[in-house]
Parts: sequence; structure tokens; C-alpha cells
Amino acid sequence: MSGVIIVGAGPGGIAAAVTAAQAGAKVTVLDDNVAVGGQIWRGGYHEYSPWIGRLAQSTVTLVNGVRVVSGDSDRRTLLLDHQGEAEELSYSKLILATGARELFLPFPGWTLPNVMGVGGLQALVKCGLPISNKRIVVAGSGPLLLAVASYLRKGGAAVPLIAEQTSLRDLASFTVSLAAAHPAKLWQAVHLNPGPRYRSGCWIEAALGSSRVEAVRVRRGTRAWEESCDYVANSYGFVANTELAALLGCKVEHGAVKVDSSQQTSVGDIYCVGETAGIGGVDTALVEGQVAGYAACGQLPQASRLQPARRKARSFARLLNHTFQPRPELRTLGQPDTIVCRCEDVPLARLRSADSWRSAKLHERCGMGPCQGRICGPATQFILGWEPSSVRPPLFPTCLGNLLQENSVK
Repeated sequence: MSGVIIVGAGPGGIAAAVTAAQAGAKVTVLDDNVAVGGQIWRGGYHEYSPWIGRLAQSTVTLVNGVRVVSGDSDRRTLLLDHQGEAEELSYSKLILATGARELFLPFPGWTLPNVMGVGGLQALVKCGLPISNKRIVVAGSGPLLLAVASYLRKGGAAVPLIAEQTSLRDLASFTVSLAAAHPAKLWQAVHLNPGPRYRSGCWIEAALGSSRVEAVRVRRGTRAWEESCDYVANSYGFVANTELAALLGCKVEHGAVKVDSSQQTSVGDIYCVGETAGIGGVDTALVEGQVAGYAACGQLPQASRLQPARRKARSFARLLNHTFQPRPELRTLGQPDTIVCRCEDVPLARLRSADSWRSAKLHERCGMGPCQGRICGPATQFILGWEPSSVRPPLFPTCLGNLLQENSVK
């Protein structure tokens, strides 16, 4: 099978698929979830969900429950793990819409049950986790805190605190910039209604409890206090999923895949959209998906007409990422016994004896577990200043026989 292959069925991947299919291409979308939409459109309840309907009415072939574990850009092939079975898929054009994951920065108690990522807890609630009358502290950085807090309140939860680590001064500057250049975004933020317990310049120092989290210790400047809770939703933004792009030889800069104005990467006929090309939110993903869909089909004039919208979306993304970058104090939260690599139970003290990410992997097994460093890698990059090492297959756990099959084909 060949044609336009799209990896990822979030907003960017859906927009790329619909656009390319309408342009006459044979399109296949691969996604590891059981349904389309990614995290942002999980459940289909969103103002942009008509895109999901457009996908359903298109000629796009959708393959769910499949992971790309390896790839070869020279042969233009991807190795898939589809329910444990290996399959090799060829492509003429490839669009990567692999999204992002949450950034977690370790603090004492962060491994206690019921301490979760902001998006992670939202996903569990969407899948049926009961939260009525539960006290949930929402903390970290970025507008997602407000959106998730609003969603949790609608589900019956009490949100006693929204702790935003960004300073009041930076938030004020951000608001002024939104009013000047992105007024619609400011209007969206106002409608989220942060409530009286929204605190800027505030972050969690530790989670407290025995068998599960029972409270958090919070700091705001010189003041620290404890806040009782049943759940904690905490994360500090997002990390782009660049692993597949890097494996295929695409250039990665500053944590994102480098692309040109048509979303093409440094490797011919491979395009990248959405968070993978830089954290930017759903609006950015949608316009970039359309640009890539047109470009992959050779319809550059249509792609060119979207450039003003693309530039505006990326302008907002740069403002967002600058405002909500984690503050330096968060580097000092971890104690010597604080676990950093959860897969291999590696504490911070053991990591401080290493001098690089590679050294930590070789001598302490940090990043060697099932998540392959997706959680501890960005954390050590922020805390210790380590740069990630090269990406090697498999990108996700798979059967050894699947890798042997790939090698026998080459």
C-alpha cells in the first residue's frame, strides 16, 4: 500500500487527512487509540468536532490500535505493531501528527496514587472516572489548567486551588499581548472563569499521604501551606513527540521538528504538523494540517493561501510558550530520594552521579523502561541540563519477532 500516510488522528492529522483526500489522494491514517480525536477531542465534544464528521464522510482509510515502532525513510516504509502483529507499510508522502505528551517535573510524593497529569486526569474522567464531590487541586502551567478545572467542576468536583507557576507580571503581559494581537483567545480565557482560588506564582512543593495523596504542600513566594485533596492534576505544559521524526532522519531543533512554510521537514516527502512541529494548540494544528495536506498533494497555491492564518497561529504559540515556561525554582523540588525514572525506580541522588543522559542510561538504567525515557527524559533535561541521545527502534515495546522481521526485509 502506498499514498499519503498520516501518523496520528488528532486535530492536525484529521485536518491533513480530510484536505489530502479532498485533493484526490489515497490517504491512510494510523492511530494508536481506539477512536479518533486525540486527547483534545476525546469523546467528540468540542467546537471543532465537525472535523471528525468530515473525516467519517471522506475516503480516508482509518486504522486504529496501531503503533509505528520503526521506520526507514530511504525505503519509505514504516514498521507497525497492530495488535501484536507486525506489518510493513510503504508511503509516497508521509505526514507526522504525533502530538505531544505532558511535561512532569518530579517533586516529593509525585508517585503517590491519585497524583496525575492535568490531561491524564481529564482523560480518565472522560472515560468514566467518578469525581463528584472530590477535591481536586489543579497545578502546573498554561491555559490547560483553566480548561481542565472548568471541566472538572462541571463533573461535580470541587477545585479548591488552581496553582499557576507563572508570575502575575508575566500573566499581565500575556493578557495585554492577547488583547492586542489575539482578542478571540482572550475572550476564550475569560469564559473559562478561573474563580477566586486561582493563584499565580504558585506551585506544589510536595504531595502528602500514605496509601494515596491526601494533601499537597504549596508555595507562593515566602508563604507555604497545605491543601487537602483527593486528587492532584499537575503538569508543566507539553513535550512534542519527535521520536518517530528523529528516527526517520528529520531535523529536530529546540524540542520540535524543523519544518518549512509548507510543513515539510528536512527529509523529502515527510511533513510534520501540530505539536510535533512545536507546541501550539488546536488552532495551529488545524491550519498546519491543511497546509501539509495540500502540499503533500502538490497543491501549493492552496497551501499558500493559508499562510497568513498559519503565521498568526504560530505567533500565538510563541507567546504562549514564552509566558508559561517552567520557572527555575522547579529544578530544586526533587529531594535525593525522589524518584525521577518511574519505570526503573531511579532516584535523583543516583542520577546526580552521572554526567549525561547516556551515562544515566548505561549505569543507572534511567530511561530504559517501557516508556523509553518519555517521562524522565524531559525532566532530566530541565533539572540537570542533559541533552537527549539519539533515537533507536523500537519506539514502543513490541515483540522481538517483529524487529527480526523488519531486519530480514532490509
